[in-house]
Amino acid sequence: MIYIASDHAGFELKNALCRHLAASGRDVEDLGPYAYDLEDDYPDFILPAAEAVAANPGSLGVVLGGSGQGEAMAANKVEGVRAALYYGGPRDIVSLSRTHNQANILSLGARFLDEEEAIAVLELWLETPYGREERHVRRINKVRAYEQKRAGGPAENS
Repeated sequence: MIYIASDHAGFELKNALCRHLAASGRDVEDLGPYAYDLEDDYPDFILPAAEAVAANPGSLGVVLGGSGQGEAMAANKVEGVRAALYYGGPRDIVSLSRTHNQANILSLGARFLDEEEAIAVLELWLETPYGREERHVRRINKVRAYEQKRAGGPAENS
């Protein structure tokens, strides 16, 4: 499952990505917004999307905003989420977010990407598998252990 959400700045691009994902046969759940509202607040949509990804192992998320930065910051507040930000530039960063950091949410800056580039980046991200190199797994496990320590629960390994 791919959960997707945005704010008003990412609304149109979110809808285009939802259409693309559905047309390509992927399971996608649009968590809003469902209507354009210039006054909406990104945490109202991004946090539920991040919570859905965290609660459903193996799922992925896509969040969109003007720059994508606030959306990535909000998503990363949810335990178990590793949101990576892309708003242009070398696409290697998108692949590396999966192979080195096991990113489970991609945050996109809608004001910096056109639909064609956003689809290409999303496809690259979705098609890149998690890396399993020991050094990267070790680092992810350290982040998980810190999250668990902060939450007061046991640390979980990959």
